[in-house]
Amino acid sequence: MPPPSVPLAFFVAAAAGLVACGIAWIWARNWAALDPSADPVVAAVHFGVLAALSTGVLGAAHQFTPVITGRALRSVVLARATFVCWLVGAWLLPIGVATEGRAVTGVGGAAAGVAVVLLALNLSGPLAQRGKGTPVTALRLALIGAIATCFLGVAFVGDRQGHWFDLSPHVDLAMGIVGLLGWLGLTYVGVAEKLWPMFMLAHLPGRRRAGRVAVWSVAVGTTAFASGLAFGVAGLDWAGAAVLSVGLGAHLVSLALYVAHRRRRADLHLAFVVTAAAWLVVGAGLGLAAGLELPHRYHLGVALSAGALAAVAGWLLEALVGHAHKVVPFIAWSALRARGVATGSSGKPLLFADLYDHTWARITYVLVTAGILALCVGLSASRPVVTAVAGVLLALTGIVVALNLSLRPVRLVATSSPTPTDRGQ
Repeated sequence: MPPPSVPLAFFVAAAAGLVACGIAWIWARNWAALDPSADPVVAAVHFGVLAALSTGVLGAAHQFTPVITGRALRSVVLARATFVCWLVGAWLLPIGVATEGRAVTGVGGAAAGVAVVLLALNLSGPLAQRGKGTPVTALRLALIGAIATCFLGVAFVGDRQGHWFDLSPHVDLAMGIVGLLGWLGLTYVGVAEKLWPMFMLAHLPGRRRAGRVAVWSVAVGTTAFASGLAFGVAGLDWAGAAVLSVGLGAHLVSLALYVAHRRRRADLHLAFVVTAAAWLVVGAGLGLAAGLELPHRYHLGVALSAGALAAVAGWLLEALVGHAHKVVPFIAWSALRARGVATGSSGKPLLFADLYDHTWARITYVLVTAGILALCVGLSASRPVVTAVAGVLLALTGIVVALNLSLRPVRLVATSSPTPTDRGQ
């Protein structure tokens, strides 16, 4: 595994990105009700997808790719360079869109593009391992999705610089679908096949067909769906949506199987995961409604489309926040043990559960769930006040989760002294 500072830097930046996303939605609330494709709304979306979701998933990819493949990253230096470039791109792009600053947008797009190239180079080594199963296949396909999103993003930036490509609005939507499902969603669908059995203490008898069907169907369906939208191929978008629905349905079936075979009692992590799956169902319903309404009531169809994308993003956000309460304490625990910290504040041996406050974790669950619900309602129903409430709740989520997962480890480093055994090691 890479040094703890590599994934933790991404996770901290993701929390900051979520705060910025919330603030951006408060600012864009009125534009969102009138035109979901307006620049302030696009900026808020980019803060959410790039600065929050993608940043967190990048941290997970750097942490779990070596674990899943059994092979180290090509370079820790490349990982740190990826972080810096991505941080610059993830923040400058939405700022440039919001302020109509072409130079800022251009620099942000270039930095994000460099980050994706560095990511592909760094992960290509461990992902070249064969015989590692469905999660590695998913990560390979997701990396292709990240590269495709990058190319579409370059076209998006170029179009804003001077209508270089004269893109239609459908290309922006296709880019969002590839980014959300072909990159972020596919990464989660694959990595979850490793995380769920570990965190739920679940073992499925027989072969895990649902996971494989989910990975390949999501990859193929996303490609067809986005291509149909981008190039206006009649029927291809609906066919892709159908295949995509099969993949996401298989993902939900896989989750249901793990939940049914779990040996760990129901806990907050399970609540996060199951609620995240529910947002996926909501997103599918809103997407279907949008497709049926667009030919008849255009504004309502667009509003429902925005709500559907918010629900799909909510699926990923809820899952990311929930898994962070497992993954970050694990990384912090390993780092603390390496520093010689052996006991918690109670004087007993240090456990993962000692590294965050569980009451505040439950508050985080309420905040993020309510924030996603408010954003879906605010966008779908064109209600600026509800969208602003969503922004407040999402910003609070970022602040609470960052403080809750960092204060206790920092305090332990400051107050604990290493044991003689740890000094010897």
